[in-house]
Amino acid sequence: MAGTTCYVHIDDLPDIILSNIFSLISDTRTRNAMSLVCRKWHSLERSTRTSIALRGNIKDLFLVPTCFWAVTDIDLSLLSPWGNPLLDYSPKSILSANLLSKAFPSVISLTVCVRNPSILHLLAPQWPNLRYVKLVRWHQRLSAPLGSDIIPLLEHCHSLSSLDLSNFYCWTEDLPPTLKAHPWVSASLTHLNMLNHSLFEGFKSHELLAITASCPNLSQLLALCLFDHRYIDFVGDETLLALASNCPSLSLLHLADISSLSGARRPRPDLDDVGYTSEDANFRITMLEDIFASLPLLEELVLDVCENVKSTWPALELLNATCSRLKSLKLGHFLGICREVDSWPDGVSLCKGLESLSIKNSDDLTDSCLIAISLGCPKLVKFEVEGCKKITAMGIRKLACVLQQTLVEVKISCCKHLNTKRSIWALEPVQKHIRKLHLDCVWESIQPSQGNASNSYQFAGIPKLGRGKRNVIPEETSLKKKDEYLDTNCPKIGGNSKEFFKRSWARLQHLSLWIPVGDLLNPLSSVGLENCPVLEEIQIRVEGDCRNQRRPSVCAFGLSTLACYPQLSKMHLDCSGAIGYALTAPYGHIDLSIWERFFLYGIGNLNLSELNYWPPQDKDFNQRSLSLPAAALLADCTSLRRLFIHGTVNEHFMMFLLKIPNLRDVQLRGDYHPAPDYDTTTELRADSCRRFEDALNSRHIQD
Repeated sequence: MAGTTCYVHIDDLPDIILSNIFSLISDTRTRNAMSLVCRKWHSLERSTRTSIALRGNIKDLFLVPTCFWAVTDIDLSLLSPWGNPLLDYSPKSILSANLLSKAFPSVISLTVCVRNPSILHLLAPQWPNLRYVKLVRWHQRLSAPLGSDIIPLLEHCHSLSSLDLSNFYCWTEDLPPTLKAHPWVSASLTHLNMLNHSLFEGFKSHELLAITASCPNLSQLLALCLFDHRYIDFVGDETLLALASNCPSLSLLHLADISSLSGARRPRPDLDDVGYTSEDANFRITMLEDIFASLPLLEELVLDVCENVKSTWPALELLNATCSRLKSLKLGHFLGICREVDSWPDGVSLCKGLESLSIKNSDDLTDSCLIAISLGCPKLVKFEVEGCKKITAMGIRKLACVLQQTLVEVKISCCKHLNTKRSIWALEPVQKHIRKLHLDCVWESIQPSQGNASNSYQFAGIPKLGRGKRNVIPEETSLKKKDEYLDTNCPKIGGNSKEFFKRSWARLQHLSLWIPVGDLLNPLSSVGLENCPVLEEIQIRVEGDCRNQRRPSVCAFGLSTLACYPQLSKMHLDCSGAIGYALTAPYGHIDLSIWERFFLYGIGNLNLSELNYWPPQDKDFNQRSLSLPAAALLADCTSLRRLFIHGTVNEHFMMFLLKIPNLRDVQLRGDYHPAPDYDTTTELRADSCRRFEDALNSRHIQD
């Protein structure tokens, strides 16, 4: 009737519509809050929850939830004791495995920490319909028959289609005989990830061919390979051609040398030589053309080798002709990817369907090549360049101008003529659109003149750490005009900043930085990155030898300056590349505890909710452990809810973390390689974990 007020409540919607609404919500905390509204919403939330990650101690069986019967994706890798065996052959472990299968009967995707073979012997029979499995192990492989960790999975899960071993500490010889012994399951695999950081060397030619012969239906293959032709049984072009013949349906092929995952780089004075090699790879261009022609379904290709592959533009032009679906391409040590003729598209720039392009250690990549790429690849959303010593800020700027409507993710790393200031100036055309950015924190001028030794520390009024004399890299004659143009047009750090330094990075959500040991983070906000209103996550990697450094002349690395980012809530602080003395330091040197205090000082001023921290390490003792000053400084982060420490911690230091009022999730990951043979430190003992967890869970936490 007209004039009648009709009140419609959300509960009046049909259950099927409400279920669809609930299914679209993925944030765990939001779903938990929704389930507290009423019993109907509680039931709907539980029936639509498809993914869950269990935390806590496996000994507390009464805490295993039994209401998530619709869960299909379960993560057991976060259960503690961290890194210790989840199950053994005891009656209690059998009961735990049965209880997990009863509580989650619909699981088809499993992530689990496998310290010994007994874990999969007990879990695999409980979920025979598993299709997606990710195995996690941070410690050395136990003395056991080859493939004993994976055999139970292949014996009981006949529908297995995806196997992820990227975080699984194993040997390369474990896989080939295991997959060959189970041909039916191996033939059903469509995704195999073997990008394992723990490997000492990549898969050899015969191992890679045996794996692909056992898995002919693979559509995604990721593996570390031994590309160095100086070794016996290295992976060359003939191996790649045979691989393409074994797996013709590949849509994703990611093959990388073991050195590409280390992330280690030389100090800045050696930038001329970073990533380059005088050796040529054993790749024939005609063979590369045959490989590309054999893989017409490719959508993503990564070939990151350890030696130079020269004059590759003819093969890359054929790649565009034969692989019309190609969207993502990453090339490492590929030279001559463009002919550099009048900046006209050729070579890789003819791949007009590319949305992601990464070029690493290409010795002859120039600004003209960048212009050709921008003209020939108009759909580029992601562009990465690393270790290319001939490109300048002018080339990056012209590429950004052409691609300013599409480019949202950029990485500029380890390029001789691109320090932080010039990189930011070059990215001005996409400053309003970019969402993810990586830069190297190189503050001073790259080619300083003898008469002007001033650097950005002096501009910003920040004292520099005591260091030895730097080598001066001579300026190349061909770049003088471009450098003069940059000096005139690029704003100075300090007093008279140009207009673009004041502009906002309106959509930047993720910022990644590399910085050498001994430099400060303070100038970051002075070079044009101070206005990032929606920045949520920052990753910082510190690298270098602390043993060659003097005692810091300032007390802080500069983390407190990140307080200018109002939305910053997640941080990855990776100091694992900082090497020093963990136990005893010689006279005149400082130990890592002083450096940890320097790196972490001021972190309590940030409003972080999640922190991943890699402590510095002493490689001589194979130790990466949290020190007393670091534990005390982390305890000042009162807003933390999740804390992952990628190393070890003394039990007494762990108790410092109880000062954080709302801390819910804590995990210690001894994920450094080679991992220790025996767990002799208290932080890896089950009793230490139990005592800390009991103290952590006994507190009242406001959610």
